[in-house]
Amino acid sequence: MIRPIVMRWCFAAAVLCFPVLAGAAEVPSGQKIVLHEVLIDDQDTVTYLRFRFLAPQIAAGDGQVTYDVAGQDMMHLCENLALPYVAEYALNGDRIVISFMDRITEFGQPDPDATQYFESFRPENGVCIWDDF
Repeated sequence: MIRPIVMRWCFAAAVLCFPVLAGAAEVPSGQKIVLHEVLIDDQDTVTYLRFRFLAPQIAAGDGQVTYDVAGQDMMHLCENLALPYVAEYALNGDRIVISFMDRITEFGQPDPDATQYFESFRPENGVCIWDDF
């Protein structure tokens, strides 16, 4: 079951909305990224806290931010944005997933034209530990 926690836009009164972090998040690579939404994704025995970011510079083409570079940015966001956010809103999850998309996509819907990067982390003792999907 997917429950939206943070959304940039709220389309229905039943959607629980919290403030979206304003402006672009700072990351080591310097690419411009913006938090799009945070979702709680309950699947069987694992709860994923999904932080979805718009990151136009990962789009294929000249000047593309590669996955290797973006991976460092995702670790930075997990520790410096996601962990404090989880603590502030008292969220409980087994994994934190940081995802970058070059354009807004609907979660769970394929978009063959979109470039997307994902990393999963286990939050332990105030740090993010890389976790293989």
